[in-house]
Amino acid sequence: MIKKPTLFGYGLTTKAIAKKLGGGCTFYDDNTKEPYTDEEGNKILPSALFAPDKSALEVTTPSLKPDHPLIQKAKHLLSEYDYILGSREQGAGSLFFSHIQALQSHADHHSSLEKQMPFTIWISGTNGKTTTTQMLTHLLAHRGALSGGNIGIPLADLDPTAPIWVLETSSYTLHYTQTASPNIYLLLPITPDHLDWHGSEAVYTEDKLRPLLTMKEGELALVPKGLNLPRTDAFVVEYDSTAFLADYFNINPQHIHFKAAFLEDAMLALSVTRVLFDEVDYARINTFKMDLNRQQEFHDAKGRLWVNDSKATNVDAAIQAIKAYSEHHIHLIAGGDDKGVDLHPFFDAMEGVSLTLYSIGANSERLLSLAKEHNIDAVGADTLEHAVTHIDKNMHENDVGLLSPAAASFDQFKNYAQRGEIFIKLVQKLSKD
Repeated sequence: MIKKPTLFGYGLTTKAIAKKLGGGCTFYDDNTKEPYTDEEGNKILPSALFAPDKSALEVTTPSLKPDHPLIQKAKHLLSEYDYILGSREQGAGSLFFSHIQALQSHADHHSSLEKQMPFTIWISGTNGKTTTTQMLTHLLAHRGALSGGNIGIPLADLDPTAPIWVLETSSYTLHYTQTASPNIYLLLPITPDHLDWHGSEAVYTEDKLRPLLTMKEGELALVPKGLNLPRTDAFVVEYDSTAFLADYFNINPQHIHFKAAFLEDAMLALSVTRVLFDEVDYARINTFKMDLNRQQEFHDAKGRLWVNDSKATNVDAAIQAIKAYSEHHIHLIAGGDDKGVDLHPFFDAMEGVSLTLYSIGANSERLLSLAKEHNIDAVGADTLEHAVTHIDKNMHENDVGLLSPAAASFDQFKNYAQRGEIFIKLVQKLSKD
């Protein structure tokens, strides 16, 4: 019987692999102090006990940094994508499905696994990849498409007989992926992010472009214009605007009900359906419902517009929200843990619109200092509750109250979702008077 892989990190991705293999796997995990066996018969060991000479194959959770001791010691390291999908030549003969087939005793149990792997569309980028993945899956659902990857569903949990997999793909996963390859690669605009993990902007960009290295002739890579592209056999289309997408793929943006960054997300998703099926279904894309905490609009007791964009945890996402509501006077709530990133582009975007900034969180003083430097009207609110109270006193009928923090939430909240929930509750408590 083929030996099961060693798994790095006792997390969602690796646990899904072990479960599909019937348990009995060995994990090495940083949070484990003493060895134990879980209910699936897996052995969970402290990371320090890993012996590379006793392991024939390692599969890592994507979150482990390249300088992690487990990564440094590994001699046969694969990403989740490499293990599940294999190389293009392997197809359904990837190591994952070979391991499953070895565990099954009757041919009829694994006959479906002998079919060709699903057609895969990988979607990555700094912002918008979750929304674009959801939009494209929505457009292709009637054709049997499933979504997974960074969107929260491990590849091991996806049906291998589905015709199409739409995979939200993180830069962490791409960094470790060497052989697996998409049939279509859709890269959204990228700005510096996760630099503490990748080490530099150049490496981050290089990892985002890594799929081009293994793509084949006739396969499509749709990427932002202006990047230093590696040599590739893929057919590359470089885009720089919704106007370009409209012209190149013959899509009419006036028929689409989304705006700003979400309009581009929708047009990119429709570009893929144009390529695959010569289809642009405006009615279907317009029925797509946005996730909570992404430019989620609601009204207070006085009928005034508020927007929960708590998921805008970096500068680029918050800039897109400012652009989306630039026709209003914006009461912008921003701040939190900005991880020391350059905030000047954020304030450059504020300069071009009618806006008042309400700073909260750990970087409140930094925001106020930059507001003064850029001549932006600003109020030091410190907390979300104080910000909502200030805005309530100053907000006119056609204004918009926008929570788009450009920062992580962990300084004051459990996560961005809790920050958004509290924001909505605070606004809902406002009086009509």
